[in-house]
Amino acid sequence: MIEIEVDNRSGAEVDEAAAVELARSVLAGEGVGAGELGLAFVGPDESRALKRAHLGVDEATDALAFPIDGLGAVPEGMPRQLGDVVVCPDVVGEEWHGPLVHALLHLVGYDHGPEMEAREAVYSG
Repeated sequence: MIEIEVDNRSGAEVDEAAAVELARSVLAGEGVGAGELGLAFVGPDESRALKRAHLGVDEATDALAFPIDGLGAVPEGMPRQLGDVVVCPDVVGEEWHGPLVHALLHLVGYDHGPEMEAREAVYSG
């Protein structure tokens, strides 16, 4: 099973149950049967600070991914630590689904390009 810890510190109302359902659907579709995922909804100041610290770009962003294990091998008996996804509702508004999918695909190893776009299209509709 995929365990998802949600932390909404954005101050915005977010359908956390729908976000968890979407995350589980995407991860299952990518062959992840079990693992642990952190999902945080943050405000624009935190989003900006994270993007500046990790990507060197000083602006708020829609979503960020911080992968840990990806789909690589993990030691026997150890849970797969997928990593963390951070979404900023103030940047994306109510259209957080696409950025969440995008960030989840980064967690499982996709880089920007045609392959990622094709996988995003699978989950967009």
